[in-house]
Amino acid sequence: MDNLLQINNGQALKRSTIPRVPFARFAELLDAFVKNDGFIVQFFALVEDGRNILLAVVRNTKLYVLSTEVGENFPSLTASSSEKFHMFEREIAEQYGITPVDHPWLRMVRYHANYRQVADVFGNNYEEDIPGNYQYFQVEGESIHEVAVGPVHAGIIEPGHFRFQCAGEEVFSLEIQLGYQHRGIEKMLTQVPMKRLPILCEGIAGDTSIGHNLCCCQALEALAGLSVDPGAQIVRSIALELERLANHIGDLGALSGDVAFNPPAAYFGRLRGEFLNLLQVLSGNRFGKSLVLPGGISQLMGEQQVKMIEDKLKEIEPEISHVCDLLFTAHTVQARFEHTGTVAKKMAEDLGLVGYSGRASGIEYDARVAFPTEAYGLLHANRNEMVNGDVYSRATVRREEIMHSMHLIRILLNRAGEACAKMTMSELTLEPESFVVTINEGWRGEVSHCLLTDKAGRIERYKVKDPSFHNWTGLAMSLRNQEISDFPLCNKSFNLSYCGFDL
Repeated sequence: MDNLLQINNGQALKRSTIPRVPFARFAELLDAFVKNDGFIVQFFALVEDGRNILLAVVRNTKLYVLSTEVGENFPSLTASSSEKFHMFEREIAEQYGITPVDHPWLRMVRYHANYRQVADVFGNNYEEDIPGNYQYFQVEGESIHEVAVGPVHAGIIEPGHFRFQCAGEEVFSLEIQLGYQHRGIEKMLTQVPMKRLPILCEGIAGDTSIGHNLCCCQALEALAGLSVDPGAQIVRSIALELERLANHIGDLGALSGDVAFNPPAAYFGRLRGEFLNLLQVLSGNRFGKSLVLPGGISQLMGEQQVKMIEDKLKEIEPEISHVCDLLFTAHTVQARFEHTGTVAKKMAEDLGLVGYSGRASGIEYDARVAFPTEAYGLLHANRNEMVNGDVYSRATVRREEIMHSMHLIRILLNRAGEACAKMTMSELTLEPESFVVTINEGWRGEVSHCLLTDKAGRIERYKVKDPSFHNWTGLAMSLRNQEISDFPLCNKSFNLSYCGFDL
């Protein structure tokens, strides 16, 4: 498309090569793109030589980048074009105080003062207020009642506020307010020594430490001109799949518990521990931390580790098949899973859902296939059969991906033994005035990091996007016309990250 620059995943390029067009043209191009089955990967603001710049990375079967300059406001693309821009524009308003005029629901995202220290576009006093202290959407009517849940929840769970508008048990509207865990990660990533970047990125969302750190290291590798040995790519890919397995299996157990089917809940819980232990075999700890480093890996995978992983997969695959059959054939489970929390394909496309939540609604996108990195280029895709968009579909997609991930790991283990070096973290020299965007299929879906360097090669802007940024709105839509008692089940079927969203 004219003015849209096609780029590759993990490709460093000079910032001067990014097309910059007037906003009217910018809006026209993005409007046409998203209405023609295009999706947004990144859309954010930065200040460049005192000017406010908007930068967009979009995808269909390929990746493209485009930028424009704006003043203190710009016409909202959410209002004129697509819901896909909704959360991105709210984030731009909060981070830089740039107003998307006529945005239909301009509210805070993480509840912090903007980076430019200009007048707050929301009219808030951040020194006195707390997240969620604003006028929630309300449904009018004599029989309407409001239910507020959180931010403090029962059990060990992260904080988030859920506001339901109900008539009896039926939910008309759910509004979700997050931001209670905002840590300022993006700003911090531009201010700390480079050797701390992988450590910080592993903590963006603790259950996605491999996914986020892989994006970070791939971006640094591109900007520093580092290559990664094939053997290290195999280990990185195995680690990402083990992370996927541990989380999918754990969530199937949680879904079992939510419908009071306790035997598989306990069984899945034990199986999750098996995969966390395999991550420890691979990296020395159960969450894969410090394994991935710029240029390679910190721990080599020897014959002993290969055999331990192979033997454990052979042992537990029949167990997984058995407990999945137990869960998915139970009529009481089917009655609770089917037709609950449905997000139709059209709604999923309008919202830009990613990962298993999108695939369960019929969106086939998988970054491992569309934009393969590491060792994924030679691996085959998985096809999801259950795509009705309900809890049953989201659970079934996870079941399919569990079996697929174990198959991928076996293929990778058969290729293990290729030469690779053990890496340590060191200061890197990054290409100045450059740009790179990286995408990986984390267990929740598309994880993306975008870095821009200044004239001295320092990181000037670091943009992080967790898949939860797309999918929280999908959870809110899944509760429309459902019973409020279905919320725990719908919530767990998405199982989105609070801290990955809050950043």
